[in-house]
Amino acid sequence: MPVLFTFGDSNTHGTPPIVDRGVYARFGRGVRWPTVAQAALGPDWELAEEGLPGRTAAFTDPVMGDIMDGREGLKMALQSHGPVDVMTLMLGTNDVKTRFAATPEIVVAGIAGLLDLAMSMEMQARHGGFKILLICPPPVVEVGPIKTEFWGGAARSQALPPLYAALAQSRGIGFLDAGKVISVSMVDGVHYDEAAHNRLGLAVGQAIKALL
Repeated sequence: MPVLFTFGDSNTHGTPPIVDRGVYARFGRGVRWPTVAQAALGPDWELAEEGLPGRTAAFTDPVMGDIMDGREGLKMALQSHGPVDVMTLMLGTNDVKTRFAATPEIVVAGIAGLLDLAMSMEMQARHGGFKILLICPPPVVEVGPIKTEFWGGAARSQALPPLYAALAQSRGIGFLDAGKVISVSMVDGVHYDEAAHNRLGLAVGQAIKALL
């Protein structure tokens, strides 16, 4: 059975828009976009979900800890799961937080590092080769209970889509601009509501079919 491996942050994990900070919640199976994408691909597909709230492409977090660095997380995940047939990568939202002071180019450099890891001879040989779909997350909006963490993040995230697209083209992989499919919830400016998860999952399924 083919395996879909989804690597990302809270929006891959299925975190609903935040109303009260400190309250953990997660959308159920059938609502989270990775599970919607799996269903769209067909009953023969298996799913390995690797979404960690707070994960960045290339930063350790002074508040949330070193485990937020996607570089170590991707190594562990690719060595834990397998064989993988398709990998989706959607990170960058947390990288535009104020505390990282990252330019759009630095954010994309972090994504490039993850792609280089996933496309390395070691990882490709381990899994027998797998396709990659790079997903640029929709821009954040500075509203709601976590807006202070993303001060300045709206402008940084708005600059990411063409950079992600160019990176994907340079690596010869698939690309999806999620901002053309969905928008973040205006409840917290970062996460997606149920309808957005469904639309994104269907779009990811279509994009994966185009890769195969």
